Amino acid sequence: MRKYRVGIIGATGMVGQRFLLLLKDHPWFEVVCLAASPRSAAKPYCEAVGERWAFAPTPIPDSFAQLKVVDASDVDAVASQVDFVFCAVDMKKEDTRALEERYAKAEVPVVSNNSANRLLPDVPMLIPEINGEHAQIIPAQRKRLGTRTGFIAVKPNCSIQSYVPALWPLMDFQPQKVMVCTYQAISGAGKTFATWPEMTDNVIPYIAGEDEKSEREPLKIFGHLDGGAIVEAQTPLISAQCLRVAASDGHMAAVSVSFARKPALDEILQRWQDARPATDGLGLPSAPKRFLTYFTDPSRPQTRLDRGLENGMGISIGRLREDAVLDYKFVCLSHNTLRGAAGGGVLSAEYLCKLGYIPQK
Repeated sequence: MRKYRVGIIGATGMVGQRFLLLLKDHPWFEVVCLAASPRSAAKPYCEAVGERWAFAPTPIPDSFAQLKVVDASDVDAVASQVDFVFCAVDMKKEDTRALEERYAKAEVPVVSNNSANRLLPDVPMLIPEINGEHAQIIPAQRKRLGTRTGFIAVKPNCSIQSYVPALWPLMDFQPQKVMVCTYQAISGAGKTFATWPEMTDNVIPYIAGEDEKSEREPLKIFGHLDGGAIVEAQTPLISAQCLRVAASDGHMAAVSVSFARKPALDEILQRWQDARPATDGLGLPSAPKRFLTYFTDPSRPQTRLDRGLENGMGISIGRLREDAVLDYKFVCLSHNTLRGAAGGGVLSAEYLCKLGYIPQK
């Protein structure tokens, strides 16, 4: 099989760097183009990144170190080289939206890590195991954009990818209210302890825009297709508080939930055990062998021990118990730069390629 030719837009940032590490030996995808801001353009990648390489002591892969960086705004230069792109730029939302649409209109499918296009009704926001069918909206988006092959697909906010997968197998019990507090690692801000020493021994109870994303985006994930739009679910009502904590990687969530039809505790555990993702049987290289793992040890999941579950693509759950205010409470954990960012993007691209939405030129 000829590999898909891939570009990474925003290749010098932390998520862009993570994409490179995930893709250096990918069986389906070959990175042929790295793009970033004009100040990085025309430089070898190793020089453009310099001391901002976030994954030391793991080095920049040799296959990318000397690759010349392209100006991300030169859409034609990138489009001429690739079958599709991953986008992980650090720009104002309106600028990101415009850039991604330019790529799509240049007939380049865009799999985006950014939030700019997430809530547009014809842009699929994918956790492929849960709502892969939302990819069926792509023809409607292409009609709006006037494209044959170009489109934009996005992955959701990293903070929701710990607890939304845990709620997904329980949706027929009709969850009504969800109270969630997330404890989010500093890599979610593109930082390390070396670049953000103020986070050592610290918790910051505010992450700009994160509460709102955590309350709104799950409703699109749980929504349904209606004509040319993804219609958001009306329930559950979600109240979120998002805190930045002194962990390098891994977002944890403490969740309480009430149901219209309260299940037995054993029923919840069985649903988590038996959950069958939409990716099962497709042979996607990045798909976890087991999507949801429940720990009976009440001290698990732990960020340092369990964020790497299933190569960072699995979801950990623990401490299911009755709640004195709502019905049940539990904790969840996901790896924010793997499942929550670059890895989730790679899995989405694999899914879209497998289903034929991303063609090879």
